[in-house]
Amino acid sequence: MASEATPRVNAKYLDSFTNQTVRILGKVVSLRGETATIDANGSINVHLNRDAHLQLNNAVEVVGKVQQDLSVKVFQATDFGSNIDFNAVEAVVDATHRYKEIFYDSND
Repeated sequence: MASEATPRVNAKYLDSFTNQTVRILGKVVSLRGETATIDANGSINVHLNRDAHLQLNNAVEVVGKVQQDLSVKVFQATDFGSNIDFNAVEAVVDATHRYKEIFYDSND
């Protein structure tokens, strides 16, 4: 059984992935009930599920579907703590899109 690709993205790539499942690693900058805002090279609003337990200022990896308004409906969220090198995260995201044929199918 093949699994769905979940390309790593940040805020600048969201508009290329509407209605698709993606993976985002960012810093939690606000929490409001069932929504949060994460900073992943720009602000992204995420709609949390009941299993998401985020902490303000911690890094979080979100797997979710990009909505038409470029928010993300969270399927899974993993707290990565506070010791994350976001420069390395950005390098991985950039490599994912520079060499996209390795990581995901593109419609280009």
